[in-house]
Amino acid sequence: MVRVLFGAGKALMVIAAQRDGKKIGRVRLARIVDASAESLESFIQKAVEPGTVVHTDGWRGYNGLEKLGYKHQVAVLRGQPRSAAGEVFPRVHLVASHLKRWLLGTHQGAVGANHLDYYLDEFTFRFNRRTSRSRGKLFFRLVEQAVAIEPVKFEQILGGKVDRNPLGSLESTK
Repeated sequence: MVRVLFGAGKALMVIAAQRDGKKIGRVRLARIVDASAESLESFIQKAVEPGTVVHTDGWRGYNGLEKLGYKHQVAVLRGQPRSAAGEVFPRVHLVASHLKRWLLGTHQGAVGANHLDYYLDEFTFRFNRRTSRSRGKLFFRLVEQAVAIEPVKFEQILGGKVDRNPLGSLESTK
């Protein structure tokens, strides 16, 4: 797990990266409101199966993980050079690096805070299927997700109320 600050508005995120030998397995990403135990534990409970070893830094917000049924392994980074975090948590830092490059490269850094969660979901979906041997199944899973998840209203995507102008096109009135 790692706390990552990035972007113009500085979004606080948490990343879970599964260890698969020396490789990265599946990942989970989420934006969190703060680095409190409540926020971190909520994310971990949604992203990680109980009984799993969770390797974190020495942040106090992770102290209650064992009570929640996780095996907690701590790497204290206080007093270490800044580069130590990348050495101790290479998978998480690589995922954060790929995410930043994808947001800045593909999207030219034009991802607003109100849409960030959707971009994190897309990145997670793509990353977790990067080694899929069945490309047809990728499309099948995408359609399956589209059917299983409630639709998002146009107003929610724009983040404000939408009015139609006399010519019939849509405009945000936020």
